[in-house]
Amino acid sequence: MGVKIRVNPVAAADLKEIKDYIAKDDPEAAQRTVKDIVSKIEGLLEFPEIGTLLASKIKLKSKYRYLISGPYYIFYVYENKIVSVQRVLHTKRDIAALILDNF
Repeated sequence: MGVKIRVNPVAAADLKEIKDYIAKDDPEAAQRTVKDIVSKIEGLLEFPEIGTLLASKIKLKSKYRYLISGPYYIFYVYENKIVSVQRVLHTKRDIAALILDNF
């Protein structure tokens, strides 16, 4: 059995928020941006451990990994052949604060 992807409801809400925000100015760009993010997530089916360990970025012990898609981080955990996407956040956000609050 292969790798499966699960998108946490908070990450799904992040994607909707990203799309809605960009769509205010450019609906086509909003579609492209979300499509690019989803494509990166789908790439994890083949290479689930490709993301950088979050511990290398914030110096806290963590099982989370991340990918970058344009100006967005995709945070996920890979365990037992399941990629669990936790959050999708803009790179300019205070990731350390969000992680301490939400992870």
